[in-house]
Amino acid sequence: MPRPITALCLFVASTGVLAAPLSGERQAQLRSLLYQDCGSCHGMRLTGGLGPALTPDALAGKSRELLLATVRDGRAGTPMPPWKKLLSEADIEWLVDYLMQPGATR
Repeated sequence: MPRPITALCLFVASTGVLAAPLSGERQAQLRSLLYQDCGSCHGMRLTGGLGPALTPDALAGKSRELLLATVRDGRAGTPMPPWKKLLSEADIEWLVDYLMQPGATR
């Protein structure tokens, strides 16, 4: 049976609770990816297109966990691809948190 401190370290490592914040440069790269790559399906202003709108109003009522899983694993039976091979968990968390902020999208 793992010791409590070992279990805590494993939990923190697996959840990224103590992960360093993303640099301003990385945040800018992710914003660009959001509007260019995601925008190709979700609309260049993220107000909808082939895929649904990604505005804070459109995402209201959806859990953070659902949104993280959608970005990470994609959605079977839809054009939404999984991004887990291209983005780190910290990147995915930042994107979801950014999208959920009021006024974050144009």
